[in-house]
Amino acid sequence: MTILRMDNVGIVVDDLKAATAFFIELGLQLEGETTVEGRWVDSVIGLDDARVEVAMMRTPDGHGRLELMKFHKPQATTVEPNAPANTLGIRRVMFAVEDIENVLARLQDHGAKLVGELVKYEDKYRLCYVRGPEGIIIALAEQLS
Repeated sequence: MTILRMDNVGIVVDDLKAATAFFIELGLQLEGETTVEGRWVDSVIGLDDARVEVAMMRTPDGHGRLELMKFHKPQATTVEPNAPANTLGIRRVMFAVEDIENVLARLQDHGAKLVGELVKYEDKYRLCYVRGPEGIIIALAEQLS
């Protein structure tokens, strides 16, 4: 048996509005918003009495999705805010972009900061890591011709 596709990546945030605005500025599209709660949610995620606000974002090509989640109950927890890029677990999501400097400027208007530097990898890519709202790290890659 094989998998059919990767459906989405989930990111838990505290400020859903700011995170949604950040990813819209990056170029993702808001696919929908909802609140989920009840026995089925509790059973799936292994938490009791959960209430979660969700914003589903998708890439312009329709193939990639981010599920942004704000936990109202129980409150979200973290072990290390703004953890470095080498922390165990999912640390970043990468996006292919055009005009990386323009994208950086737009994201900085939403509070994004470069983690390191904007670098050139051989004659193939310009790459950088950016820390956005909630300490989320995204990688940006601009393919060079």
